[in-house]
Amino acid sequence: MTDTARILVINPNSSELVTAAIDQEVEHFRALSPVRIDVRGTPGAPPGVSYQRDADDIAPMVRRIVSENEADAYVIACFSDPGLLGARETFPGKIILGCGENAILQALTEADQFGIISLSILSTYRQRRKIRMMGLADRYVGSQGIASNAVEATSPELLDRMLEAGQTLVARGADIVLTGCASMSHFREPLEERLGVRVIDPVGSAVSAAIGRIILKQGQRRGPVR
Repeated sequence: MTDTARILVINPNSSELVTAAIDQEVEHFRALSPVRIDVRGTPGAPPGVSYQRDADDIAPMVRRIVSENEADAYVIACFSDPGLLGARETFPGKIILGCGENAILQALTEADQFGIISLSILSTYRQRRKIRMMGLADRYVGSQGIASNAVEATSPELLDRMLEAGQTLVARGADIVLTGCASMSHFREPLEERLGVRVIDPVGSAVSAAIGRIILKQGQRRGPVR
């Protein structure tokens, strides 16, 4: 792998606290991979994606960030994946991953049924809609909210609420649980230990997938067969 390979992780909200939490999470991947991983926020965006209109407003900002920042892969670090489809359409040659979509696809390869811990009832609505659009309703036991927001979810004090939500999903039949916000990454290990099932952090899932896609792309650049 070349020394110049780079992933840009985009926090599509304006919260510096959430950006810092994401940056801290990807530090583990920096230690394991030669790929450069940078994290940036989105000044001028809402502080979180609380409503569908927030995701709609953020979408052109995400496209602008991709257009202005050269990287080998881009990760949109929000479970709602704002701007993902438009960015892929605008930049068809680029590797662009949404952490929500990627975490869901990973869950399908590891378990039969999955559930999502969401921030709020509004997040639950968006997640249900995403699952229907992906055609995966029969593998989805539901989302369980914790009545919080992206900034509050950076606090370890929410662990009890996270655990209660995860237990509800497991009781419904979830073999694997997804944390439904990029700022929930720090809960993955304690949740996995206490729930007794695999827990997927969407940021780590998408970053590791981006590293793999970069390796795949470079590995396919072969010269003529001799």
